[in-house]
Amino acid sequence: MYNIVIYLYLAGVAVYSLFNEKVRKMWRGEREAFTILREKVDPSAKYVWFHAASLGEFEQGRPLMEQLRRDHPEYKILLTFFSPSGYEVRKNYEGADIVCYLPLDTITNARRFLRTVRPVMAFFIKYEFWYNYLHILKHRGIPTYSVSSIFRPDQVFFRWYGRQYGRVLKCFTHFFVQNEQSRQLLATIGITSVSIVGDTRFDRVLQITKAPLSATVGTTIAKALGLPSNEAPSGAVGEGAPKVFVAGSSWPPDEDIFIRYFNNHRDWKLIIAPHVIDEDHLQQIEQKLAGWCVRRYTKAAGSSEEYPKAAGSGEEVSTPLSHARGVRGEALLIDCFGLLSSIYRYADVTYVGGGFGVSIHNTVEAAVWGKPVIFGPENRKFQEAQELKACGGGIEIKSYEDFARVMDGFAADANLLKQAGRQAGNYVQQKAGAVDKILSAVGL
Repeated sequence: MYNIVIYLYLAGVAVYSLFNEKVRKMWRGEREAFTILREKVDPSAKYVWFHAASLGEFEQGRPLMEQLRRDHPEYKILLTFFSPSGYEVRKNYEGADIVCYLPLDTITNARRFLRTVRPVMAFFIKYEFWYNYLHILKHRGIPTYSVSSIFRPDQVFFRWYGRQYGRVLKCFTHFFVQNEQSRQLLATIGITSVSIVGDTRFDRVLQITKAPLSATVGTTIAKALGLPSNEAPSGAVGEGAPKVFVAGSSWPPDEDIFIRYFNNHRDWKLIIAPHVIDEDHLQQIEQKLAGWCVRRYTKAAGSSEEYPKAAGSGEEVSTPLSHARGVRGEALLIDCFGLLSSIYRYADVTYVGGGFGVSIHNTVEAAVWGKPVIFGPENRKFQEAQELKACGGGIEIKSYEDFARVMDGFAADANLLKQAGRQAGNYVQQKAGAVDKILSAVGL
């Protein structure tokens, strides 16, 4: 039944690729994967295979790959993606020897892929459970690990109708899960080779805080915030200076809430990194910020001469954002990928979007900087969001009124703001260490 579904999916993707650019990239990339492997695989090398669905899972696997590469140069690393949103951003990732799409999970593709690569071990990040690849890996005796996985009672594996498919989980050599509930759920279907190690994302975000900010990014942000140098301050922008609000992975419902608030509180400076970066969405944000001095990052980066127009004014601003006259409110719009996790360092308060849609995005990469994290109500599936709420470092809002109440509280009480940020930062520090536990357990 699984293989029938896969072939139907394959046919659907082929048709849909004619009308959708993202699907077309995935379709083309999967077909080109074997060409990349044929050209790049070294038959004499020992490959460790990491598979990530998309960019978020890549970030979870990244600290494992980088520590493995540093400590065990005798291995080469193969990195595969399922989604274009992961592959297109990280196809030139220097931490892997080969990066490509994972061909669709047919029996023929799985056999051909594993015959070509011959990995000595495989790591699947979080939610990746490809039936044919996993069964053939087990048949060939290749150690296969599930990393940063987390399970819930409503998942198909634990339903009466999904028990047959749930057997795929028994193909893993070992599970490195995030919490006790996951261990207990796996035990109910006879899987006991499980260790609770936490989430490798905590190790990754701590890595980011130790990495230097590039000169281009630092200079651009400093100009936008009116800082004296390209170095991010520790905490607020400075004594008596306007505070900075950073919104990451925002969607229109999120923007409707926080922009409405800041249209009445323009003493704050805004950095907005929307989840969808296309011209229509960027223009929507600029229209909502009518009267603000808005600058797009890609137009500002590396330029000491170019200054923005005040949104809705049509007039050039001939001085830096922090000194623009006649315009109330300064905002920087991040219109590219790859900067958000570093930009959170500039915030006094952070906001993580998605909570008024399907689900929130990554709260940990904001919390690691010791800044309070605000997010919408769709967060129940995320353990870190629940734990951030419990410790006081994360704040859930359900409406504009909730958001206004939280922000007014932070503006009125500096100690409240600092305490919430401190709780967020401490939470991340306490949860780190999964990478060392995993590599030690697999003998690396």
